[in-house]
Amino acid sequence: MYVDFQEEEDSLIIYPLRPSAQGPVPDTLRGVKIDITSEREEPLAVHYTFSQPSFDVDVLTIPLKYRSGTAGFPKQLNTSVQAAIYLGLRNDYYRMGYTETPLGNYKRHFNHFGFSMGLFTGLGSAFMNESVTQGLVEYEYDGVVLVNGVAGIVGINNFTLGLAIGIDHLLDQNRELWIYQRKPWVGLAFGLNLN
Repeated sequence: MYVDFQEEEDSLIIYPLRPSAQGPVPDTLRGVKIDITSEREEPLAVHYTFSQPSFDVDVLTIPLKYRSGTAGFPKQLNTSVQAAIYLGLRNDYYRMGYTETPLGNYKRHFNHFGFSMGLFTGLGSAFMNESVTQGLVEYEYDGVVLVNGVAGIVGINNFTLGLAIGIDHLLDQNRELWIYQRKPWVGLAFGLNLN
């Protein structure tokens, strides 16, 4: 369908699409007009839901990572700095309704839900010491890691939360000594939608 927003009338006209030689075109004879004024005297009989598929570009941070035990080291919950660019397919749903005020009129409100699946890549840090290098590195430092993986993201209004599964690649000379090199982890992701 094709949705035409009539700003001066606070309304939407929804046209179904019909096939044509040039591709789908709006069927202007079968349009439905919906009043979306910000305030009404009576409630709407129907709540409307609109959806919009899109390509998603986000900035993700992964503040918590769960790593399974490896090389005699116990399970870990890491809280290190991570930042990544996320690319995925997204579908957003907007539900419009009216809420009664104490004065007896009805004010318009929207609820927004979004779902996205995609890939991410970025940079992070990992604490390096003797324990995570099987005793082969005798000093401590924060190593830079390349972070890669897949994520599923849910957005509710302005809040975005996701689950990420990824692997880290240490970018320095100790990469083959690090017990977590290319080992999978599961993390909690927060995002900021750039589009």
